[in-house]
Amino acid sequence: MIEDVHMSSRATASLPRPVAGASSGDSTEERILVAAEQCMARHGLSRLSMTDVATQAGVSRGAVYLHFADRGTLIDAVLERAAHRFVASSEEVIKRRRTLSAQVAEAAVFIRTHLGDNVLTLRLPADEESLFATLLTSRLERLVAEWVDFWLPYLSDAEGRGELRSGVDHRQAAEWIVRMMLSFAVMPGVSFNTDRPDEIRNFVRAFVVDGLGPQLN
Repeated sequence: MIEDVHMSSRATASLPRPVAGASSGDSTEERILVAAEQCMARHGLSRLSMTDVATQAGVSRGAVYLHFADRGTLIDAVLERAAHRFVASSEEVIKRRRTLSAQVAEAAVFIRTHLGDNVLTLRLPADEESLFATLLTSRLERLVAEWVDFWLPYLSDAEGRGELRSGVDHRQAAEWIVRMMLSFAVMPGVSFNTDRPDEIRNFVRAFVVDGLGPQLN
């Protein structure tokens, strides 16, 4: 690997074993990202150290800087990776549904169910928020953009089934869906219980998607 070119055999021998969760076939960049998440889980995002990440990944500090120019770049990459993982993980339950309203309903249920999931969102130490909560604040645009793109093929399929009214802008419709979905992550329910999946589904089907459907005469 690139970082090994400038390292002596003695330095190489002193490196920790490869990070758990990154297989031998993973790229150095992927190992660094996995290590960075693990360091964030242990120390918190605000105390993330490039040196700690290098040690955790089993690479040189120079290798970390070779792939990520600075700490901010590394944090952005970790958060973007977390956003992609969260969105991709929702697809399994969403694609089982055959209508747009049912798909959006399952997305809302997924958000409420997995907000505290360590695997999907990587909870940080007690004095900090989860990575998902961080995405909802300082890096929200990454999560929104990722999920807007995710919904486009579902909207295209829904249009083919006659579930969308003529002339609906798919990208704006996708953003509408994403904005509504993210509200389930940050807002409590008043007229329904957000901890009950069936009530979430009923709410979404009754209100969230209706505005996209064909207009009735």
